Amino acid sequence: MRLEILPTRTAGAAENMAVDFLMLQRYPRSDATRFRHYNWRAPAFTFGYSQKINFVRSRLPVGETFDLCRRPTGGGIVDHRDDWTFSLVIPRGHPLEEVPATQSYRQVHEALAEVLRQQGVSAAIKRGATSAETILNSNRQDFEPTRAARDSRAGEVGPGVCFERAELYDVVHAETGEKIAGAAQKRNKRGLLFQGSLWRPALRSSIDEEQLLTDFVAQLSRLLSANAADVPWPDFNEDEAVGLTENYASAEWVESR
Repeated sequence: MRLEILPTRTAGAAENMAVDFLMLQRYPRSDATRFRHYNWRAPAFTFGYSQKINFVRSRLPVGETFDLCRRPTGGGIVDHRDDWTFSLVIPRGHPLEEVPATQSYRQVHEALAEVLRQQGVSAAIKRGATSAETILNSNRQDFEPTRAARDSRAGEVGPGVCFERAELYDVVHAETGEKIAGAAQKRNKRGLLFQGSLWRPALRSSIDEEQLLTDFVAQLSRLLSANAADVPWPDFNEDEAVGLTENYASAEWVESR
């Protein structure tokens, strides 16, 4: 098994979401997992596949210009203006793809928390009962849309904004309790897409992000029982990649709910 490390690229929100989806749909192989860290060309927010656009707009900053895109995964609203973003694709049949969503979520976040601790950050995993625990402990293929739908019901559980509170197995700051990292997942017949985001302000200290990338890849290699290798950018069908990016940028996609 290989862990293929894609080059780091900078793109707009729609293109970043399109590439992540294509990594799952067009790029999976049974003998390879793949990882990429990426940057944002402009200030951006993304939000979960099942969230209502009116709710999302009510939670966004007023008077600012930013990209806005609906993700192919679930989860809440994510502020990408000062985050460190990554995605991981695990093919169908890999042991980590076959476990319940809570367990893949926990294990990837434990790997991230460990590399943060290596740089002196008091990182821990959120454990214990939460309002979402019953849902999160289910064996649904993707728990995030369920949680997002619950959060979107006005006046009930919470805001549906990723870094406003920590959920079960998020990475948190052990001293402040602030949420450091969260993620959303999508499973289909091809495998598992894991989209993760680390919120820099919650670290409360500076880190070496090149070392973070190196150490995180090493931890993921151990977790996935895979040998890490840098690979060229995948040979996506150009027309499909452009078309999907245009779709993710369209009002029809962003405002579909």
